[in-house]
Amino acid sequence: MADMPSTARPRSNAARILTIVGFVFAVLALLLNPIIFGVLGVVAGVVGAVLGDKPLGWYAAAASVVAAIIGLVIIGALINN
Repeated sequence: MADMPSTARPRSNAARILTIVGFVFAVLALLLNPIIFGVLGVVAGVVGAVLGDKPLGWYAAAASVVAAIIGLVIIGALINN
């Protein structure tokens, strides 16, 4: 059974680095520019997940979306006051 090929990709260092970058972009989306850093965080998280860092890559992508939405709400509230 050990010789059976696996359909899942093994996690590489590049996948983990992209996942970490995705989380960093999520924080930057919350603090600086939600649209640009939110999109970059989603891209980095998805690419990290595709390269093999499955759960954390998807979490980074989701965190970037949530942070971008919260950032947009905060900016909207600041502009309207």
